[in-house]
Amino acid sequence: MDTLIIGNQSDPEIRERVIRAWKTGKADSTARLDFVNLDDAWKLLSDKRRQIMHAMAGAGPLSIREVARRVGRDVRAVHSDVQILHHAGVIDKTEDGRMVLPYKTIKFDFTLDAQKAA
Repeated sequence: MDTLIIGNQSDPEIRERVIRAWKTGKADSTARLDFVNLDDAWKLLSDKRRQIMHAMAGAGPLSIREVARRVGRDVRAVHSDVQILHHAGVIDKTEDGRMVLPYKTIKFDFTLDAQKAA
């Protein structure tokens, strides 16, 4: 999979996708990271974390120090943000401990339903 879609779907939509993959034995052709709550998505996708993702895009495996240099931030703060992105499944860790953004494309697909927001 070379594409990650980050978006929001309801619990029933997420369950339906998982059940379909389980029954057919075939996963979706793209990786997905969905949030039921948009506030949770915005917490994960802070400006600084999006900057990290942008700096890592297409760069291959990078050390935390190199990521920090690319975004012009303190190593400790970048380490914290990279770990959060790693635990969310956005960034992978190589065997030698470097971090890599494994996707060629990341799409953001958020829907704000006016009826549900009211």
